[in-house]
Amino acid sequence: MTEQDQLTTVEAKHAPQTDALTYFLRYIDVESTSDEARAEQHWPSSEGQLRLARLLQADLGRLGLTASLDENGYVMARIPSNLPPERPAGALKLGFIAHMDTAPDLTARNVRPRQVHYEGGDLVLNEEKGIVMKEALFPNLSRHRGEDLIVTDGQTLLGADDKAGVAALLALADTLQQNPDIPHGEICLAFTPDEEIGRGAHRFNLAAFGADVAYTVDGGPLGELEYANFNAAGAVVTVTGRNVHPGSAKGKLLNAALAARDYTLGFDRQDTPEHTAGREGFFHLLQFDGSVEKAVLQYIIRDFDRESFEARKQQMQRQAELLNQQLGETAVQVDIQDQYYNMEEQIRPHFYLVELAREAMRRCGVTPLEQPIRGGTDGAQLSFRGLPCPNLFTGGDNFHGRYEFLSLPEFRKLGDVLLCLVQLFAGWRPDQTAAAADTAEMRGQ
Repeated sequence: MTEQDQLTTVEAKHAPQTDALTYFLRYIDVESTSDEARAEQHWPSSEGQLRLARLLQADLGRLGLTASLDENGYVMARIPSNLPPERPAGALKLGFIAHMDTAPDLTARNVRPRQVHYEGGDLVLNEEKGIVMKEALFPNLSRHRGEDLIVTDGQTLLGADDKAGVAALLALADTLQQNPDIPHGEICLAFTPDEEIGRGAHRFNLAAFGADVAYTVDGGPLGELEYANFNAAGAVVTVTGRNVHPGSAKGKLLNAALAARDYTLGFDRQDTPEHTAGREGFFHLLQFDGSVEKAVLQYIIRDFDRESFEARKQQMQRQAELLNQQLGETAVQVDIQDQYYNMEEQIRPHFYLVELAREAMRRCGVTPLEQPIRGGTDGAQLSFRGLPCPNLFTGGDNFHGRYEFLSLPEFRKLGDVLLCLVQLFAGWRPDQTAAAADTAEMRGQ
């Protein structure tokens, strides 16, 4: 019997005032897309996020909790511990984090959600406009046969990323408030802005949050348990050209657009997102703007291994040096800025977080799906600021596009897992940290 097997949990006797789906539908009705164009001057980057933040603050207040909304758009609240003072358990304050913004890839204004019972095959989202989620293109649909799904009319995002996480945390708080007999330590909740444009953790006030450890609730399909992510950097390649009348250009003209094209050809065409998976890294050319006078390339660099990540950054600089040698002048410059790092090295010393999440899933009939995040979360940055944050599933899928959907059975299962997890933490002793970590290492996790 494992240490976790000895921990007990109880079921909620009373339903929350508002269920998770009702919270979810309420929140996706508020357009809260982050806006990178406004990010330099505004926190958060969009007014819609502030509207949602105020709504969350009010909803938490209705549950009897004191919720703060700071000048940067972060909402935080705490649920006091109900453990008796003589119990040594629950010494660690447990946090949960979800983000309020939706991705700017597609509008989230006037979302028209509908519940469908999926029986297999292609799923028509909008018959009038011919928008169909084809099972052949989205094979992940096949595992949802017989389930109720929340979809859109194909003209907007759904917003499950990450309003499913937001709604699940409100439902958790609601349930705990309605069921004071469910044992739990102090629970800290946070709702962040601008995660989708990479700065959700930038002004996160760790002292105000108060948690010792936390989970982000920002994953996808059932069972996702993520504690490794890309090392990430952004690169801007600037090529300065020289324009001369084409009739007298020989030996004088330097075409920046063509030189930029030559720069891109120095990379393996297979070393890109569309040709990689799992723990494979890549270079991704996001944008190419060019003329004879000037060309600008915007790249992102991703790799799970820190040494390979550093080697990729060096490769971009070497490619510029080679091209400058060919051109006979310094026309190509590369500016690289690190964005975030692989949180796995920060999670390993606190591996009991993964062990307890596994156990909570197991008790709820969920098989943990442990895989690296081919992206990043607020938790990746917060982990390097001293708050280790694995990531949990929400039940959403096909994020950042018109084919996004939320599986209702998986979303409801998330609620079960969260409720079990807070109870496991309440019965867990901090002196089990080393044992749990050693067990994980012995299992080769």
